[in-house]
Amino acid sequence: MSLKLKNKIAIVTGSSKGIGASIAKHLAAEGASVVVNYSTSKEGADTVVKEIVNKGGKAIAVQANVSKVVDIQKLIEETIKTYGKPDILINNAGIYEFAPIENVTPELFHKMFDLNVLGLILTSREVVKHFGSSGGSIVNISSVASSLAIPNACVYSATKAAVDAVTKCLSAELGPRKIRVNCVNPGMVETEGVHSAGLDEGDFRGEIEKNTPLGRIGQPIDIAPAVVFLASDEAAWITGETLFISGGYK
Repeated sequence: MSLKLKNKIAIVTGSSKGIGASIAKHLAAEGASVVVNYSTSKEGADTVVKEIVNKGGKAIAVQANVSKVVDIQKLIEETIKTYGKPDILINNAGIYEFAPIENVTPELFHKMFDLNVLGLILTSREVVKHFGSSGGSIVNISSVASSLAIPNACVYSATKAAVDAVTKCLSAELGPRKIRVNCVNPGMVETEGVHSAGLDEGDFRGEIEKNTPLGRIGQPIDIAPAVVFLASDEAAWITGETLFISGGYK
C-alpha cells in the first residue's frame, strides 16, 4: 500500500500535545517529513518527535510563537534547512479561555485573536511564499464553537468563526495557485488542555455527550485521519470546505 504523503513536507503548528500531536504522528505515518512546532512545551514536542522517529518516520521539533512574524520565519527556515520547501501547513496552534462578558478585557481579546486568527493568517502568508508550482495544502483547525451559541465563549467562538471565514477567503484567493485551503471543526476532544481546564468530567462534558448523537466526546485520533486526507492528493478537488468532526454535535 502506497503512502498518501510520501516525499511531502508538513509543518504542524502547536503540535507538542493533543490534537496537533496526533496530526503530526498521522502525517508522518503516511510518509511526510514533519516539523513539530511548539511554543513552550519542548519536552512534549521532543516526545512526539521521538515517537515518530522510533516508528521509522521523519520529524524535527522547532520552537516558534506563531503570533510573531520573526518566529514564523525561523520556523520556515528550519523546515527548509532540514527537509526542503513545505508542501503542507496545518494551522493547529490556538488557545481557549472561557469568560463571562463582564470579565472580557482587551488583553483577553488580543491574547486569543493574536494567536488563533492573526497567527494563522501570518503563518499562512509566510508559508505560501515557499509552496512550489504544484501548489500545496493548508488545513486550519477550527471548532464547532464557530457556529454554536456557547455561554462564556464569545471571544473564543469569534476567533473560530473568523478561522472559518479566513478558510473560505483564502481558498478563493489561493486556488489559482493550486493551493487548497480547508478547515476541520472538532467538537469536544479529550486533550491535556481539556483536563487542565477541568472540563473532562462533570456537567459540561455530560451535557455535550447527552447532545451528541454518537454519545461521547472525541479523542485526538478521531480528528487526525481527516486532516491527513485533506492534506493529501486524495482531496485534490476539495477546497474551501469546513468539515465538522464532532460525533454529530453541532
